[in-house]
Amino acid sequence: MKFKLSCTLIAFTAVALLSGATASADTTSTTPQTHIKRIDQMADIPQPLNVIDFRDLAVRFDKTVYDFKQTGPYWPLLWWDNGNDNFKQPVVGIYTALGDVRQGPTANDGKFHEAVTAMGGVIGASLVGIDKSNQDGLNYVGMLKNYFNRDTGWNIMQNNTNPKSALAGGGYGRDWWYDVYPNLMFFAVYDLYPNEPDFESIARAIADKFYESDKVLKGNYNHSFFDYKTMLPMTNQVCAQPDVAAGHSWVMYSAFKKFGDVKYLEGAKSAMTALESNTINPSYELLMPFGAYMAARLNAEQGTTFDVAKMIDWSLDGTAVCREGWGSIVGRWNGVDVSGIIGSTVDHGGYGFLMNTYDMAWPLVPLVRYDQSYANAIGKWALNAANAARLFYPQYSAKENQTIKDQTAVTKGVIAYEGLAKVTTYDQYKSVTTSPVAQGDGPRWKEGNPDVSQFSVYGSAHVGLFGGMIETTNVAGILKLNLLATDFFHDKAFPTFLLHNPHSSQKRVELKLEAGKLHDIYDTVSGQFLRTGVTGKTSIAIAANSSVVIVIAPAGGVYKVQGGKVLINETVVNYHAK
Repeated sequence: MKFKLSCTLIAFTAVALLSGATASADTTSTTPQTHIKRIDQMADIPQPLNVIDFRDLAVRFDKTVYDFKQTGPYWPLLWWDNGNDNFKQPVVGIYTALGDVRQGPTANDGKFHEAVTAMGGVIGASLVGIDKSNQDGLNYVGMLKNYFNRDTGWNIMQNNTNPKSALAGGGYGRDWWYDVYPNLMFFAVYDLYPNEPDFESIARAIADKFYESDKVLKGNYNHSFFDYKTMLPMTNQVCAQPDVAAGHSWVMYSAFKKFGDVKYLEGAKSAMTALESNTINPSYELLMPFGAYMAARLNAEQGTTFDVAKMIDWSLDGTAVCREGWGSIVGRWNGVDVSGIIGSTVDHGGYGFLMNTYDMAWPLVPLVRYDQSYANAIGKWALNAANAARLFYPQYSAKENQTIKDQTAVTKGVIAYEGLAKVTTYDQYKSVTTSPVAQGDGPRWKEGNPDVSQFSVYGSAHVGLFGGMIETTNVAGILKLNLLATDFFHDKAFPTFLLHNPHSSQKRVELKLEAGKLHDIYDTVSGQFLRTGVTGKTSIAIAANSSVVIVIAPAGGVYKVQGGKVLINETVVNYHAK
């Protein structure tokens, strides 16, 4: 049977190579699409529609922010920390927000800077093609080692380089997601820079800590944080964060894919089982969508049966209990679609945050590669989120929608407001009545923080997550989403993209393929070849309100179905064969 399939395809492709024929013009979805209620409530085509060039913005952010020679109020945003915490090397600190008085070379011994900013900047820049391991003679990748808290015996990445500076902010020392999320970010950096000295030993140490902690927790992640030195779960004034299990699972599975040690696979499954066992929405901050991704990937690669839809719902629907109302905002504020941004759905009618919005895409978009039944849902969310994200940036938001409209020049066009609220959360800005209101929490973090601390360096640093995966096409409203960009530690794969057509009529989308080579375009949603033997500029038709998940494979590859998967040249292109 396999031999017949392979021969049939090769014969068909040979004809196609000569004729330039289309293998199948039918792109109507044959994979039943799973509806996500929260996403169904979003606009098919958000208005006004304006998806900015996030790749260009990410390049400009990196060029501007990572420049010690920048001048002007509150610039440069970099300084040297010579404290040698954890590793004997100087590191570059980067401001969390413009003018943050807690930071800089003289505040808090120059040691207060956050991993979510530094790692976000490295990941984002790398995804748009910038080598952060050798930039102007500096290795920003290697500097991240100092966030590995080995001096304290925790032996994991944390948001700060030492406990004292952590008390200045960014988790206040003991807020579980702040202890776990930097480890996901580190593993992403490790995948991007696999040969960086010390990274392998650090990665193994982190994975071992998470594996051992999962064994200690025994399926109960309902704690405020975990002491990774004493290996004991802890409770404090911060509510329980059981969605940390998603972060543990993602890290351990990454370690399994990298090192092949089956204990990490078992740990990843164990943490996911703990996550799924929750009877209420356990979402707290950024980790829940990684549970959705892990559910889809483990189901596809390991044959598990985790509930993907439930975990997407938990990530978006605003029913979180601990972090009340946390999820995706839905609706139009003052005639402007803001659906898709992530934050509180209840605070002042809704208060979304830029970093959370960028980072939601990291796990949700590549999820579709492992389960194409979510192509329409994730494609629709991504369009709404990408469209609304521009509103955080002062140059894309009307002055009457901004709390500090007269101070925007200080952003140099690359720093956004931290948040977007339906109604301002500040009494002093009550005169700003036009919704949505661009603002930030910086002035509340520390007495003396200037108004401009509403401009978020940490959130803006993550722009490359959108920049590395989102590309506009010749059809307004149809995005080309790179499903491999943040699918870290994936198996061998051909270029794979999600294109969702939100229009009520069929649209033809142009594609630019590598010239000089012949390609076959396979769609996992229909399970068909859309084009064969094509090169350079070509196009595909996408039916109304439908999606394609296209795999750009070498022309004439050997096709077979094995174990419920479709493979071309022994590379999986579809995890759910028809």
